Amino acid sequence: MSGPKKSAKDARRKFVFERQAIPTIASALGVSESTVRRWKKTAKANGDNWDLVKSANMISGEGMEATVADMIERFVVQFQATISDLEADKNIGAIERAKVLTSLSDAFAKTVSSAGRVAPKISELSVATDVVKRFADYVQKNYPQHAIALLETLEPFGVHLTEVYE
Repeated sequence: MSGPKKSAKDARRKFVFERQAIPTIASALGVSESTVRRWKKTAKANGDNWDLVKSANMISGEGMEATVADMIERFVVQFQATISDLEADKNIGAIERAKVLTSLSDAFAKTVSSAGRVAPKISELSVATDVVKRFADYVQKNYPQHAIALLETLEPFGVHLTEVYE
């Protein structure tokens, strides 16, 4: 494989697995940003959603729990900063302070609640991606003579998984 197909495949790999931005990918491959965006759009039209695969790959690599924990941790930091600002501002009256606290509490409850319902399709795809990665590692460790053949089929199978779970 050479030329545009190889470059589109390289662009997908850089976007999905290396989490590179489109301008970085375009520069590395010596093509325009619009070309990379066209490849991405064409792939999506053909059932290969690079964004979905990127998200699923991140979640399967870092784990859903780690991703959700990171989101909650970031929210809590902002929550604490807002409380500190609220305590420091002596010009806010009791009623306004109560409104801000109520709003913060509501936002916290919604954030925690939504953390438990994170995109089920991405979750399914991340599990499938994790199983495929574990299988590839298993084959490489226990059947190294078959590793090359497996690697040749994994990328197209990854595209197939995206179609199945989208």
